[in-house]
Amino acid sequence: MTTNTIDWTGAWNGRLSKKDERRHDSRCGQLATHLYKEIDSNKLPFINLPYREELEKELLKHSPWLQSFEHMLLLGIGGSALGTRALQRAFYPEQDMPNHTGKHLWISDNVDAGTIEEWLTRLPAEKTVVVVISKSGGTIETIAQYFIAREWLKQHLGDTWADHIMLITDAQNGYLREEVNRLGARSMPVPDNLGGRYSVLSAVGLVPAAFLGINWKALLDGAMSVGNCLCERECGERTMQDHPAWKIASWAKTLMEEDYNILLFFTYIPAWASFGDWFAQLWAESLGKEGKGSTPLPAKGVTDQHSTQQLYLGGPRDKGCLYLTCPNQPEGMTFADDLPEKWSYLRGEKFGTLLQAETLGSRMAFGQTETPLVEIRVGETTETEAGRLIALLEIATVLTGWLLEINPLNQPHVELGKRLANARLGATGYDEESKQLEHFLGREPDIQEF
Repeated sequence: MTTNTIDWTGAWNGRLSKKDERRHDSRCGQLATHLYKEIDSNKLPFINLPYREELEKELLKHSPWLQSFEHMLLLGIGGSALGTRALQRAFYPEQDMPNHTGKHLWISDNVDAGTIEEWLTRLPAEKTVVVVISKSGGTIETIAQYFIAREWLKQHLGDTWADHIMLITDAQNGYLREEVNRLGARSMPVPDNLGGRYSVLSAVGLVPAAFLGINWKALLDGAMSVGNCLCERECGERTMQDHPAWKIASWAKTLMEEDYNILLFFTYIPAWASFGDWFAQLWAESLGKEGKGSTPLPAKGVTDQHSTQQLYLGGPRDKGCLYLTCPNQPEGMTFADDLPEKWSYLRGEKFGTLLQAETLGSRMAFGQTETPLVEIRVGETTETEAGRLIALLEIATVLTGWLLEINPLNQPHVELGKRLANARLGATGYDEESKQLEHFLGREPDIQEF
């Protein structure tokens, strides 16, 4: 059996020292109690997954229908898409390979008129299921895409078009729920108190996972194994202190206190690189409030050793690093025995040994520049381990938010941008935002050609 580990050897480099390891432990007991109360009142459902039984039943019911399609067009943005893309690239990489003839997942996560028009021109409607994801049922970018896709389905399928959609939204409220009731369309709920960036292990991420044949039960098993001990009433100060999510949160808070304002997420598992983008939203949207937080910056090994790592190692000393590795990755093809003498050390070696050498070399370089670094090492690149990683980072993010004394579950400034966009489009009920837009657009321009 493989083991997942966290290596703290380089965590306390630079302006940090080993004595900082327990800097925030005085708050541990209080936050352990708070955590249990929040879990018990169903405010943190991504930790104990109280919706799991119903989710599994619904996924099993819908799976034969999902499997009947060759293409899935997923309409969603932010947390409705980033986790799904990470799962697809990690566990269904064949979609991106030459001459792939299996299922295809197309994720429309932006306002990109050219791309969606091309997709709808090329996709066979009769072989395509459209999955629309919005917890509120009113996300303007997603709803606008739905209107376009709905018309496309009607044109190609006539009265049967609604048999090709699934709406994933709030169980009771919102426009998409109204559409479910009006059309009798298939749907699955986003559980209460489950924000988008924490929702990948719900229908949001697992419906497309089921479509692709990814082992979604293993994802759930892995996640629950990380959070289980925190869900017990007996979870106290000692349990919390020993939990890796607490240690990451305490370390991250200490980094911010010592002016390390950027947190690198350096992934040395190529197939898992998109988890960096998922983590960036999780961290930024949860913690960037009230002038607090740190900037998450995804990086991919080995690629970014030849681009941005120059800045990481030689630039301002304002970065800590979460370093994701796995010692058991594909070894790949063997180098031939007739390589030029200059590269004779590669003769007979596996191509994958290069990745392991680069992983070690980069980590040592961070150490030599005294960059605080925590290595998260997964034993295997399976769905179980991915579930464990997702849960670990979600819990650590929440605890970091509480240490910062902010709410890690809301996103007020995201909502501000949405309100201003709606006002610009002429939606009603945005009088104050309309005044702000009038002032903004009425400024004297200062424009230079280039």
